[in-house]
Amino acid sequence: LDVSMDTWNFFYTSLVSLWLHRFYIYSAVAFGISIWVVIQFTTTKTKKKVTEHGNPAAPEGTEDKLVNGYITPQAKEVYVAGVKIFYGSQTGTAKRFAKGLAEAVASLNLPVEVISMGDYDPDDCLSEETTSRTVCVFLVATYTEGQPTESAVWFCKWLEEAANDFRYGRTHLKGLRYAVFGLGNSVYVDHYNTVGRNVDRWLWLLGASRIMTRAEGDCNVARSKHGSIEADFEAWKATFLSRLQMLCRGEKKPCSGKCRKGKCKSPGKQSKESSDHERGASEHENAEAEELFETSSEEEADAEEAGGTNSVVDVEDLGNIMSHMKKAKQSLAWTAVLEGGGMQHPFQHSSRNPVRTQILAAQGGYRLIGSHSGVKLCRWTKSMLRGRGGCYKHTFYGIESHRCMEATPSLACANKCVFCWRHHTNPVGTEWRWKMDQPEMILQEAIENHQNMIKQFKGVSGVKADRFEEAMTAKHCALSLVGEPIMYPEINRFVRLLHQHSISSFLVTNAQFPDEIRNLEPVTQLYVSVDASTKESLKRIDRPLFKDFWQRFLDSLKALSEKQQRTVYRLTLVKAWNVDDLKAYADLISLGKPDFIEVKGVTYCGESSASNLTMANIPWHEEVVHFVQELADLIPDYEIACEHEHSNCLLIAHKKFKINGEWCTWINYDRFQELVREHEGSGGSKTFTAADYAARTPRWALFGSRERGFDPLDVRYQRKNKTRDLSGC
Repeated sequence: LDVSMDTWNFFYTSLVSLWLHRFYIYSAVAFGISIWVVIQFTTTKTKKKVTEHGNPAAPEGTEDKLVNGYITPQAKEVYVAGVKIFYGSQTGTAKRFAKGLAEAVASLNLPVEVISMGDYDPDDCLSEETTSRTVCVFLVATYTEGQPTESAVWFCKWLEEAANDFRYGRTHLKGLRYAVFGLGNSVYVDHYNTVGRNVDRWLWLLGASRIMTRAEGDCNVARSKHGSIEADFEAWKATFLSRLQMLCRGEKKPCSGKCRKGKCKSPGKQSKESSDHERGASEHENAEAEELFETSSEEEADAEEAGGTNSVVDVEDLGNIMSHMKKAKQSLAWTAVLEGGGMQHPFQHSSRNPVRTQILAAQGGYRLIGSHSGVKLCRWTKSMLRGRGGCYKHTFYGIESHRCMEATPSLACANKCVFCWRHHTNPVGTEWRWKMDQPEMILQEAIENHQNMIKQFKGVSGVKADRFEEAMTAKHCALSLVGEPIMYPEINRFVRLLHQHSISSFLVTNAQFPDEIRNLEPVTQLYVSVDASTKESLKRIDRPLFKDFWQRFLDSLKALSEKQQRTVYRLTLVKAWNVDDLKAYADLISLGKPDFIEVKGVTYCGESSASNLTMANIPWHEEVVHFVQELADLIPDYEIACEHEHSNCLLIAHKKFKINGEWCTWINYDRFQELVREHEGSGGSKTFTAADYAARTPRWALFGSRERGFDPLDVRYQRKNKTRDLSGC
C-alpha cells in the first residue's frame, strides 16, 4: 500500500510540473519544427541548383548527381564522339571541301577524320558506325553520265546493293547518323547530283538517320543558290556546324527521315515516324520514300516511282521478298494480260522502255538483255573474289563461285509461287509469245555485262588479284536467275554456245515442261524444283498456271529419269507448308531417279502482301538436317554426302557416286567439255553419262566434317552488327 501511494505521488508531481512549465515545452517543439523546415528548404534548393548548373568544382568531363544528400561526380554523357568525313572526288573539289570542314569541326574540340571512299571498305566497317556515336558526313560528286567518281564507285555500288538486298534488312545501319552534301552541275540536267541523292536514299533505306536535310552544290554559277559551289558549301557548312553543336549538347535529336522540301516535320511526330521507318516492310514504303526525297525534275520523280526494293533475284533461293511496292501493281497488270491470252510483250526489245528497265536494272545489280533475258552478279561471286568462301555449288560440285555467271534467257515463268522472291513482278505465261532474241546476242551481252560488273571490283579492298583476273573469264553459268529458262525456244542452241565457250551449264526448271526436258540436249547438271510432294500442296505452294499441272509435274520427273547426264531434285523446305509426308517425297524420288537431291531451308526475305510466310516458317539448320536424315532412311539407294551450313543446305547423293568408299560428287569440268564436244561432233550418236565426268569430293565438303562445308582455303567472315540472318544464296 505504501509503494502504491509513493508511485501515485510521483506521477502526480510530474504532471503538475509539466503543466506549470508548458510554455517552455511548446517553445522547444516550435523551434525544432522551424529548424527542420529550414534544412529541408536548403537541401531542395541545393539539389535544384546542381541539376541546372552542375558543380563548378567537378572535374572536366563529369557531371554531378545528388545521392542521399551528397553530391557525387558522374561521367558526362557523350552525344557525339567525333565526325568522319567521307569524300568521293575526281577533280579535288570534294577533297578540298572535306579538309575545310575537318578544320572547322576540329575547332569545336571534336575528333575528326577525313576518309577517301576509295580507301574505305563499307562491307567491313560501315556497320560499326551505328554504335560509335560518330556523325558521318558524305561529300560526293557526280561524274560522267551520273556515275560516282572513280574513288567512290565501290562504296556506292556496295551501298546500292545493300539497300536492295533483303539480307541486310531495313535496320542494318540503324544508329548511324549522317549528312550528305552533293556536288554537281545543273548544266547536265539529266544527271544533276544523282550520286548525292542516291547515297542519301540508300543510307535511309538501310535505317540510318539524317541529322539534316541533304544539300546540293552547283558548279553552274547561273543556277547556284549562293552564286558558286564554294558558296553553296559554306552555307551548308555553317548550318551543319550549328546542328553538330546542338547534337553535342544533346539538344537536337537526329532527323526522323521524313524531310520534304528542306523542312522537317514537327518533333512531336518523330517517334511515330521513327516507328514507321523501322517498319521498313510496310506496303506503303515506296510511297513514303517518294515523300522523302525532293525532286528537281519530272524524270527523277518517275525514277523514284519505278525504284524500290522488290529485287528480281535468283530462284535458287526461294523465299518471300520484303515489302510489296506500288510498282508491283503494274507488273501484276502485265500478269493479268499474259494470263488472259491476249499477251503483249510488256517490255519490247527496246532499251528506251523506262519503266521496266528501271525496275530491273536498279534492283540488286540486275542487267536486262534484249527483250526477255537478264544477268546479275551473285553475292557468292563477290564473296569468293574476296576470299570469304563460295556457294553451296562450290562445296557440292566444285564450281569456282567467282567464275560463275548467273543468267536467264527467259524472264517469264509458268508458276506464281507463294514464296517467290519476285512477287510476280516478272511476266508469267504458259507458252512463248515474245519477240525472240537470238542466243548469240544473248550470250555475248550476258558475258559483256558480267565482265563489266566484275570490273567494278578492281582495286576494292580485300579482292584477291588472282581471283579478279580469273573472274573475267566465266567458267560456269547458272541458268536460274529468274523465270523458266527452258521456255526459251532456242535453249539448246544457247546451251551449245555456252559449251563452245567452255562454260559449264547448270539449268533449273520448275517441272511444268516435260517435252522440253526430253528434248533438252546434254547440260552439265539439270535441276528440277520439287516444291511439294502432293498435288494439293503443289497447287497451294507453286500456284501453277497449267490446269494439268500435276500430270505435267509427274511427266517432267519421268523425263528427268531418262537423262544420262547429272540430274538434281531441288527441295526447298518451308515449315508448316511442305515438310510433312516424307513417304510421298520418297515416291517422287523413285519416279525421277535423280543423281542428287539438294535440300535447303527457305530463306526469309521479309513480309509481303503476296505471302503470309513469317520467321516461324524458316527451318533451323538442325531441322533441315533432321528432315534429310529421315528422308535418307526411306530411300535405300541414297546417302547424305555433303553439307553447306552457311546456306542451310545438304546434299543427298546416289550411292553410285560413292566409289571405293569415297564420294565423287564434284565435277571434272574439263572432262565434261571433252565429252560434250565428242557428243556434238558425232551428231549426238556418241553419248556419255554422269559417272564419266565425276570427281572426288574433298573431305571438308562432306557431311559431318569439322568445316561443315566451308572451304578451308578461304576465311569465313562474320558480319559485324549483324541484324538478321544473311544465310542462303
